Amino acid sequence: MKLFEHYELYTPYALLLLLLMPILAIWLYRHRYNERAKFLYSDVKSFGGFKTLKNKMIPILASLLLLALTLTAIGIARPRSVDVTAKTKKTKGIDIMLAVDVSASMLARDLKPNRLEALKKTAINFIKKRPNDRFGVVLYAGEAFTQVPITSDQRIVMQAIRKINFRQLFNQLEQGTAIGMGLATAVNRLKDSKAKSKVIILMTDGVNNTGEIDPYTALELAKEFGIKVYTIGLGTNGYAPTPVAVNPDGSFVYRNAKVEIDENLLKKIASETGGKYFRATDNSKLNKIYKEIDKLEKTEIKETKYYNYKELYRPFVLIAIGLIFIVGLLRYTWMKSFV
Repeated sequence: MKLFEHYELYTPYALLLLLLMPILAIWLYRHRYNERAKFLYSDVKSFGGFKTLKNKMIPILASLLLLALTLTAIGIARPRSVDVTAKTKKTKGIDIMLAVDVSASMLARDLKPNRLEALKKTAINFIKKRPNDRFGVVLYAGEAFTQVPITSDQRIVMQAIRKINFRQLFNQLEQGTAIGMGLATAVNRLKDSKAKSKVIILMTDGVNNTGEIDPYTALELAKEFGIKVYTIGLGTNGYAPTPVAVNPDGSFVYRNAKVEIDENLLKKIASETGGKYFRATDNSKLNKIYKEIDKLEKTEIKETKYYNYKELYRPFVLIAIGLIFIVGLLRYTWMKSFV
């Protein structure tokens, strides 16, 4: 029975003995009162104020006895303090690769401030909430490369995601959307993992239109190595302000362009690998998607608790014994003729 956070009673039912205390108190009063000798007088005025110290001690002795029995009951209940030390040990966790589309259309402004920046912020928050997992990052447009291999140093992963910059990548990567390349590169980074679960979160806002590896070939690779793929289609339904050209000053020219996402492909990749497909039409939905993935993929943590008990019943019992000794000593010595 828990009393407070760090205290408990080992045998709490012993406290039921306290219910007998009122009955015992009544019995002591009546028994002692009836046992004492009584004298009948026609006039008791001459006895006014006749009450010696011994007379006054009778109820005190009864009270001491009741207190001793109460303390005994508490002692039998065995109060004790509890100090709990918890140690956690991570079992084989989850290895997660983020495959991020960084093609020019990811600068579309249907998500705020644009698809790429919204994705970066949400992905970082997702990583922060999963301190026991390992992460890696693959970037792809017309081709793919590994930005961060799988690692437990999440600080490095989050820093790399923050530094994703389209203008820098524009000259490094061929333009286009090579979903097959992005998926295959992520699979390659996870295939030798010994983790309990291997997961890829593949994000794109378009249709596969280039790349040396077909998306369906990459899908078969993921299935072969037991890798689960969650796919996210980024973009509103209809039209979105999308960069279509670059001004002389380096700024982008935006025009409304139809949002085209190969949802059938993304659904097939997710369903055949045991994952799930999501559509993020705005920032709020993107956040909800990552929260759902967070719930679906839980890392097992083994927690071992050590309990250190300190018995506290001894003072109650010792005081009770002392009180009983005092009551007995007085009862059979100084107050022998009174009680």
